[in-house]
Amino acid sequence: MNFNELNKDNFILFAITHYSNPTSSTQDEFEEDLKRFKYVKRWLKKYHETGTINSHLLLNHIIVIFNCWNDASIPMLFYKLDKEYWSYIKSFLIFLNRVPEYPVHNSIELIDSDINILSELQGL
Repeated sequence: MNFNELNKDNFILFAITHYSNPTSSTQDEFEEDLKRFKYVKRWLKKYHETGTINSHLLLNHIIVIFNCWNDASIPMLFYKLDKEYWSYIKSFLIFLNRVPEYPVHNSIELIDSDINILSELQGL
């Protein structure tokens, strides 16, 4: 299967192929880990609408995503998140030093980071 661009037809296969959680052994545990993308999206939507962010909770979800999918997390996050949230997630990637040196996503280097999120994260 071609993974040059994630879409609804290949996302799950991509996730399964790159999944690496040694403590997980069931499909239910895989699905629970996969739900973290939805949680990240929900919290970023809340930040977008209200301007308040639960940076600790978001950071925890993002770290678990990276623990399960390593570098494959980056294209998965950008696929799952609406474009209006990309600057928010890039800020977390910068904080975690996870912005790739080579472009994993077509336009990651063109995405601005969110100053408010970076300030919040630097205060942790």
